[in-house]
Amino acid sequence: MLLKVEGLKVQFQTMEGVVKAVNDITYQINKKESLGIVGESGSGKSVGVLSLLRVIPMPPGRISSGRVLFEGKDLLNLNDKEINNIRGNEISMVFQDPITSLNPVLTIGVQLTEVIERHLGLSRFQAKKRAIELLDLVAIPSASDRMNDYPNQLSGGMRQRVMIAIALSCNPKLLIADEPTTALDVTVQAQIIDLVKRLRNEIDMAVIWITHDLGVVASVSERILVMYAGQILEDGLVEDIYSNPLHPYTAALLNSLPSLNKKSGNRLNSISGLPPDLYNLPKGCPFYERCDYRIDKCRYEKPFLEEIEPKHKVACWVKLENKKNNLV
Repeated sequence: MLLKVEGLKVQFQTMEGVVKAVNDITYQINKKESLGIVGESGSGKSVGVLSLLRVIPMPPGRISSGRVLFEGKDLLNLNDKEINNIRGNEISMVFQDPITSLNPVLTIGVQLTEVIERHLGLSRFQAKKRAIELLDLVAIPSASDRMNDYPNQLSGGMRQRVMIAIALSCNPKLLIADEPTTALDVTVQAQIIDLVKRLRNEIDMAVIWITHDLGVVASVSERILVMYAGQILEDGLVEDIYSNPLHPYTAALLNSLPSLNKKSGNRLNSISGLPPDLYNLPKGCPFYERCDYRIDKCRYEKPFLEEIEPKHKVACWVKLENKKNNLV
């Protein structure tokens, strides 16, 4: 096991009250595994992962409870020097918008070599050589010439490749990709996805891919966590989630996808209602008000994540046999 998250809770103090962004989530990821985390905006998927490296703003953010064990070390108990040695070295991140992640007044070469010199202790000459190798690795043409370019001289896809090169510079054990293809066109999205898949196999790293796009996560992940209102509602292998979703929310997400099998002119399915207020979460299941399969117990008692089938967990009180044939 590479990473184990136990009972993680993250809150934000605002003028209106306390936002309960992540609510008691538990999961793990093994070495070389690819895990996708999906959910709509505000579901807590990004905050939950950013908290692992303690990069959420504190205050107003606060990790109120939980443990994050990375190779047995609790990241939440490390001092600043210790966690800084892990960030960008053993665990790296690629963010959604590379133009805001790259420094606009520094060249690509400077930003790459800075990370390499800091974490690997190489000389400037050795770091430059390594940086050029990394740009070649992520398929940037004329890599040595690009070292002198500034971020604004590159396309969106090229900038994202640079971010991936920076993230891979120290051969991390875990790469966290926070919606890295959202701002890119479809063709470039496919290129970035293929690139991450290839590099994952080449350097044997684990990947956590955060997205709201079920089509993307199916192509990059072996396993999926489905999040809603800061909670994990379902955890399973990709093929099981898509062929046999056990939670009504997962099924509703899948039903909302466009399909070639649907008749032309038919409206896309949608999920009625709105997510719960994170200032005042319901006592029971967070999906209760929008669920077609709800029972009284769902309103008053929060379901826990339990294994229903091998490697397939769900947090739902409704009996499986009552809904299994009707979900998708």
